[in-house]
Amino acid sequence: MPETSTKSAGAQCAQPIFAFDNSYARLPERFYAKLPPTPVKSPDLIRLNNALARQLGLDPAQLASSEGIQILAGNRLAQGSEPLAMAYAGHQFGNWSPQLGDGRAILLGEIVDQNSVRRDIQLKGAGPTPFSRNGDGRAAIGPVLREYIVSEAMAALGIPTTRALAAVVTGEWVRRETALPGAILTRVARSHVRVGTFQYFYSQQDTEALRLLAEHVAARHYPETLAASKPIRALLDAIIAAQANLVARWLMAGFIHGVMNTDNMSVSGETIDYGPCAFLDAYHPGTVFSSIDHAGRYAYANQPRIARWNLSALAHALSPLLGETSDQATNEIHDALATFTPHFHAAWHAGMRQKLGLEIEQDGDVELGEELLTMMAENEVDFTLLFRALSEMASPPKPGDNRCRQLFENPDNFDAWVKKWHQRLGNETRSQGERQAAMRGINPAFIPRNHLVEEAIAAAMQGDLKPFDELVRALANPYADQPEFAHLQLPPRADQVVHQTFCGT
Repeated sequence: MPETSTKSAGAQCAQPIFAFDNSYARLPERFYAKLPPTPVKSPDLIRLNNALARQLGLDPAQLASSEGIQILAGNRLAQGSEPLAMAYAGHQFGNWSPQLGDGRAILLGEIVDQNSVRRDIQLKGAGPTPFSRNGDGRAAIGPVLREYIVSEAMAALGIPTTRALAAVVTGEWVRRETALPGAILTRVARSHVRVGTFQYFYSQQDTEALRLLAEHVAARHYPETLAASKPIRALLDAIIAAQANLVARWLMAGFIHGVMNTDNMSVSGETIDYGPCAFLDAYHPGTVFSSIDHAGRYAYANQPRIARWNLSALAHALSPLLGETSDQATNEIHDALATFTPHFHAAWHAGMRQKLGLEIEQDGDVELGEELLTMMAENEVDFTLLFRALSEMASPPKPGDNRCRQLFENPDNFDAWVKKWHQRLGNETRSQGERQAAMRGINPAFIPRNHLVEEAIAAAMQGDLKPFDELVRALANPYADQPEFAHLQLPPRADQVVHQTFCGT
């Protein structure tokens, strides 16, 4: 369970807090702008993720010390840090922006964790950079706590994601629509290289930089591709497979990223940039929460299509490295992109079988799942509650057990579906107990429901962190029943429904 701690008094650190080894900073200087974070007035620790700190080989007591807080706020540089803002470009809602870059984030450096995995340590909200485009480079407490809550929930759900190591309040105000308390998030990622990073160098016709970047990404994330006969094509294939699997995992959890621009797609296969993200309450494939997604480009069911669109942009950015002629490159791009749909369908179908308790693949399984989703959309059924309740119906229901049925306004069709489902379960070889345990391990009891996230943020704005702490604790064990947190499983009342989420930039 991810632990949190508040500020504690501590002596000056005798040893370096971070054992930095900064591979990205060794790339040519046109990859980034080197600059330190901008100091803040009066930093204080909101919360520290103790469990993640230990996983990273860090000492939570050092991080929570006065020196540690100064580092997490950007007021002091840790030994070995080489702070930089990364350059990248991207398509935002399909519109090309030739230069974006880290406008409010600064990469402090890289460390190698307890599992020998290289991780970025980045401050979000660390002040203006050359890529800020007239922005203040700061973050308000709301988006910082939202990313802390949701990214840690995603990690507990087993979905690849960036992580939240710490959140600090700056003692300063940031102005958005109104003046808001400022905050900084310490984000941990396998890397922050994006599709837009490749697009940046492709747009500048910098083939040398493209090659160096591809070699960096391959060595860091997909070392098996380095020995392939076509290493760049192998790298592209690996990224495509990782993204297909990631988006399928999103759909299985009812997650909507909200702003799948190419600069928000990490080539490592992690979920990154939690802006207007949200989880489904009532299921509908066309659900949109983001206040800026007016046309529904990034709606729940559109996410696989957009992922392929983004990967097409990546493939074209790699085209100078994919073939000696444009025809050869075009053929490689076509063949690589053709693998996305099979990868995605395989992952989605496997996920849906797991959610329905089906271990053995059989014809008709996909249609069985799609039929259920159609009924759920027609009846505005809560996505998480329905699949969790199905875990308890993996055997013929006990008399009076209406937990699933009562979620439907018109349950007759669902009754017929349950009969077909139980008939299909009869072809399985696992015991009912084994099947139920497996379903409970894939269908969570707890998700970061939008209204709960908003309530936790609103309370924190008033200095009350109890709702935040309670929600983080519950979400750390999403597949356990946790009766003490039963109220956090409930869907929103009509007056609690969140219809829009915001980037907060």
